[in-house]
Amino acid sequence: MPGRKSPGPSVKDPELYEKLRDEGNSKEKSARIANEAASSSRSKVGKRGGTAEDYEDRTVSELRERAKEIGIEGRSKMKKSELIDALRNH
Repeated sequence: MPGRKSPGPSVKDPELYEKLRDEGNSKEKSARIANEAASSSRSKVGKRGGTAEDYEDRTVSELRERAKEIGIEGRSKMKKSELIDALRNH
């Protein structure tokens, strides 16, 4: 990781973390994915998900509830489009 600060001891797979950061993911999301991959296996992490309803098909209340679950601040004053953007880029 030349030229970059170490992600710290809480990141269990620094190589994957850096790859995810290079792709433009947030620090939090990169750490979450890297740690999950380290605790199981990289091949399982991407394949485990099910099908989820599109954010556009959800109500503002449902979007705010999801934003609350993952800790997005200012969600109560956000419009639907802002909530969707915040959820996708968290």
